Amino acid sequence: MDEVFKALADASRRRLLDSLNARNGQSLRELCAGLDMARQSVSKHLAVLEAANLVTTVRRGREKLHHLNAVPINAIAERWINQYDRERVRALADLKTALESESMGNTEFVYTTYINTTPERLWQALTDPSFTRRYWETTFETDWKVGSTMVWDGHGGKTEDPAQVILESDPPRRLSYTWHTLTPEWAEAAGVSSEAFTKVASERRSKVTFTIEPLGQLVKLTVVHDDFDPGSTVLEMVSNGWPHLLSDLKTLLETGETLPSAELVDQGS
Repeated sequence: MDEVFKALADASRRRLLDSLNARNGQSLRELCAGLDMARQSVSKHLAVLEAANLVTTVRRGREKLHHLNAVPINAIAERWINQYDRERVRALADLKTALESESMGNTEFVYTTYINTTPERLWQALTDPSFTRRYWETTFETDWKVGSTMVWDGHGGKTEDPAQVILESDPPRRLSYTWHTLTPEWAEAAGVSSEAFTKVASERRSKVTFTIEPLGQLVKLTVVHDDFDPGSTVLEMVSNGWPHLLSDLKTLLETGETLPSAELVDQGS
């Protein structure tokens, strides 16, 4: 956690986090223009934030887009906030809330975590029903080949749709597929009102991409859920669900156990 506290101690780096909180997914050029900071200075500060895992990056063509990553803030909050007077850590709690919030203009969710496992075992955890059933309560019927359809079997029963397909499959490095069709059965199981269901059912289909990178004894997992319209309700839902689901995945791989169950807004199953 020392790297996180060091990164947050600098006012310029906090300004960068504020800028990304206001509009996530900015390029280096956009960050420089928005903050009136020299390119070299911004690059150095971003390097510190990336090293602390407060910022994660995603390639879009020739550009590298920067996104907030709330995982370290969550870890600090869970370790420290409950042990000390809340008034003394109000600023830290406010920052945690800010980093977790989604701007109405955002069209993607990005999350990075580090897991003590191997790329092969993490790939298995993302695809093998014996794993996904434990932390996701969902299984997938597919051969995991590009272009193949997927049947989602979980909350709300089985969901079959020709548009549920594998987009990328490069084991154990990268996996991408379209998101499941939002059905009335899913809405009932997830506790989504009829009014909310009408709204989310009209939204465009999104997709999720998992990128797996070995880092010594750890594996870096980056999840990008995108192709949403601005102001998407589904994006808001999955942004609440993904952090718990991925924490459960990490816990399962590292300890063999899963986190206590919790009532979640749709995490995609």
